Amino acid sequence: MDDSPPVADLHLHTTASDGRLTIDALPDAARAGGVDVVAVTDHDRYHPDLDAPVVERDGVTVVRGIELRVDAGDRRVDLLGYGLRERPALVETVERLQRNRVERAREIVAAVEAETGVRLDIDIHDGVGRPHVARAVDASEAPYDYQGAFDELIGADGPCYVARDLPTFDDGVAALRDACDVVGLAHPFRYRDPAGALELCADLDAVERYYPYGFDVETDLVEEAVERYGLLATGGSDAHDETLGRAGPPETDFARFAAAVDGL
Repeated sequence: MDDSPPVADLHLHTTASDGRLTIDALPDAARAGGVDVVAVTDHDRYHPDLDAPVVERDGVTVVRGIELRVDAGDRRVDLLGYGLRERPALVETVERLQRNRVERAREIVAAVEAETGVRLDIDIHDGVGRPHVARAVDASEAPYDYQGAFDELIGADGPCYVARDLPTFDDGVAALRDACDVVGLAHPFRYRDPAGALELCADLDAVERYYPYGFDVETDLVEEAVERYGLLATGGSDAHDETLGRAGPPETDFARFAAAVDGL
């Protein structure tokens, strides 16, 4: 795998979903991270302040994108769409998912308050997710920090967990293909069965090859998928804070990606 430094960060989250980075602060964060191209890929939402597939912000190129979670039957995976335009199918999907996110957050907050006997100070809004709840738990008088909130309360096996209503893999791919220039699989080694998840790339354009997992991964599996399916190799930090550039495609892979995104 190419270990050249990244020239872009193609996976990050802002305050439009569960990140801490604002669009106004994005250019400085990109420069501090050593990249001048970034993709904003908020969860189940395209950023409302980006009005074109590719825009310039204070000398930084910003690709409008999205990270969409889908149900692939025996697994749930995240898809990354790049060069996004607002098309009816994706708009409807996003609006439905945001309604579900708000309803789910209210149910989770009510369950946490009942479980802990502590009232949470939280603003439930479009883009809300479990990290917002975990931060509110951490800031409350409940005996849990951020990670403890996930481990003991709102994780998938926790007493306060509420499942989400997700689009199917096929419907998600169709909506993204209609609206985006590139559709790829996010962070394959974060799934329980990476090899099975990578098989889904047969219907995609790209795979997130560069990612700061923090643990050893079988890179040969990704290399084989790139070769087998003719995939673009993307990558990014998956930042939920303001630290960008921890991972991303090197120049050669970025050039192939850029050629596929109109205006980049």
